[in-house]
Amino acid sequence: MNIQDTHRQLTLETLRELVASGEIDTVVVAITDALGRLQGKRCGARSFLEDVLDHGAEGCNYLLAVDVEMNTVDGYAMSSWETGYGDMVMKPDLATLRRVPWLEGTAMVQCDVLWTDGSPVAASPRQVLKAQLERLEKLGYRAHIGTELEFIMFSDSYSQAWDKGYTGLTPATQYNVDYSLLATSRLEPVIRSIRNNMEAAGLVVESSKGECNLGQQEITFRFDEALAACDKHSFYKNGAKEIADQHGKSITFMSKFNEREGNSCHIHISLTDLDGNAVLAGDGEHGFSPVMERFIAGQLAALRELTYFLAPNINSYKRYVEGSFAPTAIAWGLDNRSCALRVVGHGPGLRTENRVGGGDVNPYLAAAALVAAVIHGLENDLPLPAITKGNAYDSDADRLPTTLRDARALLAESSIARKAFGDDVVDHYVHAAGVELAAFEGAITDWERIRGFERL
Repeated sequence: MNIQDTHRQLTLETLRELVASGEIDTVVVAITDALGRLQGKRCGARSFLEDVLDHGAEGCNYLLAVDVEMNTVDGYAMSSWETGYGDMVMKPDLATLRRVPWLEGTAMVQCDVLWTDGSPVAASPRQVLKAQLERLEKLGYRAHIGTELEFIMFSDSYSQAWDKGYTGLTPATQYNVDYSLLATSRLEPVIRSIRNNMEAAGLVVESSKGECNLGQQEITFRFDEALAACDKHSFYKNGAKEIADQHGKSITFMSKFNEREGNSCHIHISLTDLDGNAVLAGDGEHGFSPVMERFIAGQLAALRELTYFLAPNINSYKRYVEGSFAPTAIAWGLDNRSCALRVVGHGPGLRTENRVGGGDVNPYLAAAALVAAVIHGLENDLPLPAITKGNAYDSDADRLPTTLRDARALLAESSIARKAFGDDVVDHYVHAAGVELAAFEGAITDWERIRGFERL
């Protein structure tokens, strides 16, 4: 952790002082649910220090087994009427303790999710990732990750967007503002507020920029060790919505809001040894080490089977359009944005950019999938596939699954996933995909009404 992070994040000692002075009166205790959303409780600060800090806070185990609407869903092994919908424990990880600068008198801590006997809840996204990182450490490596998360901003508030049924919204820009400084200055009251609030919370903001879709923006943060990067991703995604709402705006991280460019979440990943030395660069072809070759090979070999963890919703698959900057081909190339894996950087900065994930990704599950894929490549000494030069959209490379149904089937039958995550975790998320499919297939869409109301 760098000096700036240490200075801006809260220590327990500092929190005690701020609570005693009355500057902090609320501590948000948060977990990330199976859908990638922050859930939890607002605790009185004194109660947090005297009770929750040592013992954790309880929450119903249905938090990891509901649909988007928070409806309880049958078929989950860990949470049901048969098991009584009991509690699980949200155990604070003080490495995540930070202010929430846009909320008065508020701090937040993110939590591990445990059963009441202290054992980890295996299907909790944070625990899924931690299990993969432990596997990777046994091989002598640590993963470092940076996520690049895009969103679309609207001039409508969230309440107004709800009242309009999320149709007829006014995007915050009127034309393609990719890299534009003039047009994005109009959004600066909101974007600057997000950047500065995240800095004040201890995140290191690299940059913000306009993107291609109307109202589309991207804010990027400095990479970190994988777990910390995912904690910050979840904190930022929730916070960006709250800050936009305070400005009377709304933002969406939907993978594909309309027929224009979708929202991506490119994930940069690299490895070091346990002493922090970079291990991917070497004397081989392309400047790769043998570890880098297996690092790439594992990701490519596992990508189809693990796509669900990068594309968890019906809407996720609408991004995968030929020639759209979203990948379709399971291929790698040097600084080649037509490939699913784009190799960038050099020397200690050598890494892959996985371009499969959309803005709706659960960062812990996505990172866990990439780490599991890397482990698959390392353990099986997989050879590096041939590089793709030119347009991967026109190549004969294998393709990503194009529907949630296909991705679910691939995950269900995946020996890679079952070895890495265990049957309980795989079955939990296969069922989650089935819940989403059933909800979609039972819905009557505007598309159906427009086509069928009069003319059919």
